[in-house]
Amino acid sequence: MEKQVSSLVKKMIRKLPITNFITFLLVLFTLHISAQNLPETNGKIYELGEIKVTGTTTYNESTVVTFTGLKKGERIALPGDRISQVIKKLWDLELFSDINFYITNIDGDVADIEINIKEVPELNEIKITGVKKRKAEELIKENGLTKGAKVTENLVTTTKNFIANKYKKEGFLNTKVAVNLSEFKDTIPGNKVNMLVRIDKGDRVKISNIYVEGNEKFSDSKVKKAMKNTKKKKFWRFWKRSKYIKDDYAEDKENIVKKYKEKGYRDARVVSDTLIKKEDGDIALQLEIEEGNRYYFGNISFIGNSVYTDKQLARQLVIKKGDVYNGVLLEKQIADGSRPDADDLTNLYQNNGYLFSNIDGVETKVYNDTIDFEIRIREGKLVHFDHITVTGNDKTNDHVVYRMLRTKPGEVYSKDAVVRTIRELGQLGFFDPEQLEPQFQNANPQDGTIDINYPVVEKGSSQIELQGGFGGGGFIGTLGLAFNNFSLRNIFNKEAYSPLPMGDGQTMRLRAQASQFFQTYSLSFIEPWLGGKKPYQLSTSISHTVQFLFNNRTRDVDRDRRFLITGGSIGVAKRLNWPDNYFTLSQAVSIRHYNLKNYNTGLFTFGNGSSNDVSYTVGINRNNTRINPIFPTGGSEFNLVAKLSLPYSIWDGVDYSALSQEQNNLEAEQEEILRDNPGISNNPNINPQAFDRLQEINGEIGDIDQERFDWLEYYKIKFDGTWYTSLFKLGNQPLVLKTRAEYGFLGAYNNNRGNIPFERFFLGGDGLGATALDGREVIALRGYPNQSIVPLNRADDSDSGLDGATIYNKYSLELRYPITLKPSASIYMLGFIEGGASYDSFKSFNPFLLNRSAGAGIRIFMPAFGLLGIDFGYGFDPIPGTNTGPNGWETHFIIGQQF
Repeated sequence: MEKQVSSLVKKMIRKLPITNFITFLLVLFTLHISAQNLPETNGKIYELGEIKVTGTTTYNESTVVTFTGLKKGERIALPGDRISQVIKKLWDLELFSDINFYITNIDGDVADIEINIKEVPELNEIKITGVKKRKAEELIKENGLTKGAKVTENLVTTTKNFIANKYKKEGFLNTKVAVNLSEFKDTIPGNKVNMLVRIDKGDRVKISNIYVEGNEKFSDSKVKKAMKNTKKKKFWRFWKRSKYIKDDYAEDKENIVKKYKEKGYRDARVVSDTLIKKEDGDIALQLEIEEGNRYYFGNISFIGNSVYTDKQLARQLVIKKGDVYNGVLLEKQIADGSRPDADDLTNLYQNNGYLFSNIDGVETKVYNDTIDFEIRIREGKLVHFDHITVTGNDKTNDHVVYRMLRTKPGEVYSKDAVVRTIRELGQLGFFDPEQLEPQFQNANPQDGTIDINYPVVEKGSSQIELQGGFGGGGFIGTLGLAFNNFSLRNIFNKEAYSPLPMGDGQTMRLRAQASQFFQTYSLSFIEPWLGGKKPYQLSTSISHTVQFLFNNRTRDVDRDRRFLITGGSIGVAKRLNWPDNYFTLSQAVSIRHYNLKNYNTGLFTFGNGSSNDVSYTVGINRNNTRINPIFPTGGSEFNLVAKLSLPYSIWDGVDYSALSQEQNNLEAEQEEILRDNPGISNNPNINPQAFDRLQEINGEIGDIDQERFDWLEYYKIKFDGTWYTSLFKLGNQPLVLKTRAEYGFLGAYNNNRGNIPFERFFLGGDGLGATALDGREVIALRGYPNQSIVPLNRADDSDSGLDGATIYNKYSLELRYPITLKPSASIYMLGFIEGGASYDSFKSFNPFLLNRSAGAGIRIFMPAFGLLGIDFGYGFDPIPGTNTGPNGWETHFIIGQQF
């Protein structure tokens, strides 16, 4: 009887508010005392005597007594508030499943008590059925169901609710979860249980139809289109599955109302919505909408502004009297929560120091179809940065990080400066950009100060490059070291080697690369902050290449025909503040010496000679991509580069017009001999005299070209633009569209001197082989063989692939989706469509006559190895010079290219 009453009272106590504990304790103690024929206490003050602990517990008696806080000799009322507090304290520990207090003896004013407890069991084994093993392991981890965990009623309940809600969010509305506990017995005393979780997901519930009623201004299709996440099932829909998720549906009802507000229907609302269950297990949704009347903006006045005039604020607001009412636009123009860099009123104030400003749009009058507004502004005090700190940079030296900060102590607060700082810290490549989040501290509206801390997480930035792949005509092997956070000043400091001197933000690259037709060795060094005070970047490089003659058609390499390229460059780059501070101006001077050894081709008629190239390169770059350089999710990048040689023909005294005429005459004679003596090039015996004259002509043309190209004279202009747009999120990751356009042109100052045989554009393939270092630009065009997209007028020439082109254009669209963006490995999938073409002159230039392709691929970036990837591209057009139909599928391996 006593145990039954005790258990019943205990359960009632746990279910009632704390304020009712005392009443129940009176009953509890009365029952216990009566059961043992002891006198009733009636709330009398007693001195505690012996405190005994009984029951099943792994805790010793003194530990449990310590939990209660009761002490022998303490004077308390029995029953009373003190006991109710002790009971609550023990329950809050969530260590016990049953708690009972007994008065075991009363001797005068001394009372002995017994605390009988049952400890919450520990989890021994957990088994989950109804889902795959990998999913079960995830659920165990997410719910903290580890061996030794305390199995409380709360744990059981939250586990059931978590799993059920998780699958309901995935469209399994009928998910059922059962949790069974069984006692575990072994030779070691203890209270342990095994847990079995049975999951029955049922079938995924899909939306068979969406019915809309009450809509006259908007069609059914427009209303359904406003529902971003809740879609009717269709066989072709794969981006947005037609599963029913309650939270998404609630959000989509708000989206419908927002859509109406954007078009002036201020009073629009969803009057009712009904979920209809179908016999096949799917559901239908029925929505009733009340549209209301269309409204217009009336007078808009500003209240509380002293920093900016009404005209300045009205210009920023962009909404004018007479405009169709748009509640969504009004909210965004006041404070756009979706974009930290939005051009709104809140950022106007916060970018100029008024961190604690507050702006509200309030309707003041509604008459007929017009609404007047007041924009009420509380400007607050001008705020300055106080303490600026960076934490977490264990490898990178403080000065490298602090020089990137656009927030300085004492400067006026600027939200834009904080956002730019995060972006530029992420683009350094030394820290995990996904974990960059500023911490605002010690905000003081009265003093107008705020502290800010930038916590960073270091990631590996140096790379060991040991790779092999196919590109540029064959197998390419690469061995290189790239130290992207190098410290040159510590190169002789033994203590700085761990394993190399690092931390000053400099870049040093050592690289050797070889294929069947070239060998290249290069060394480069970049100091991003020359002098350490201003962002003047210094870059230097030296290189040497041996390049062999390669036949693009036959894929043969002639190692007896080669040329050597030795060169170096030095350049500086400076950040600009105009037109805005995203611009960078770069300049460089480079010197190259070309030494030809029996390298006669269509362009290189002086097969044993040399050329010298001294050029000046100037470029303008604008880059506001954010925030991860490996996987940008927004922003754009533009590059305009001009490479110029000196105009030697102005002062060298050579009559290039006469040389050009002489060469034309020789070429005409050459063509006549070849026409009159078919096959003479391969068989001199056809006409020995004609063959000898042919050889003389080739030599004379080579001499003319040697004179023309002794010092290279040219100009080269390139432009490329890239845009990144986050379309929407799939799961927790954004689907990003990358749009890119490229153009290149190589020209001559003196048309009689002509275009040079170097610095040309080679289009097609994976883009590898750009390291030949003869000035060529190797442009990737997936879906076609390397360097196969030649100008149409030279498509029938078997050696045309050797010559490159003087003009090219290329366009591409790429959809990207990240699998993981962790510092250890960033992986993303992509699908692409692109097209491009090359030309010899503007007369044949047609930006719409393209070689088109499409395909898919994957990229993997690991800090130690750089970028790796593979693409599968399908060429929709024939290779220029062939009539075999579409080129078809090509596989491209990507090694160390741009992201």
